[in-house]
Amino acid sequence: MAQQGPDFAMADFLSAIAATVRPSPARPIVVHSGELERLPADQVHNPTELSIAGRLPTTTFEIFRQTIPPGRTSDMQRHHHETVHYVIAGTGHTEVEDDVEQWSTGDFIYTPPWTWHRHYNDAADAPVEFLTIENSRLLGLLGVSRRQSAGLSTVAEARARFKEQP
Repeated sequence: MAQQGPDFAMADFLSAIAATVRPSPARPIVVHSGELERLPADQVHNPTELSIAGRLPTTTFEIFRQTIPPGRTSDMQRHHHETVHYVIAGTGHTEVEDDVEQWSTGDFIYTPPWTWHRHYNDAADAPVEFLTIENSRLLGLLGVSRRQSAGLSTVAEARARFKEQP
């Protein structure tokens, strides 16, 4: 059974789910927006505002609310984990290695592992809001988590800084 891609079939996926799954005793089930924990700006290389739903009892992934102010960007970074951003509000584009992709409200942005990427807010008057989900906790549990930031640089500058070939 294909887990993803063009050969994925929802019927095969659903038929593989066990008939009985015991509910987890983990709590809280809900973390309200006022309970999100803002990551300290002086400890995060990313110039965007990141707030984590840290009270959720997840063991394999983390979930953030990310805000990019009008006309600003995230940092150029790469990491071992996969990330999906859901665009709650706004328009912009993302550089991933040598590709540029446009996005807007309602779109999903996938960032593959260990690829240089940077998100841009193309609006001069409104912030971009993302719901960001990454499997960083899983990789941390396995001891293979790594992240690099090249600040507000281009992909070429990031590659040069970390001495690698395209």
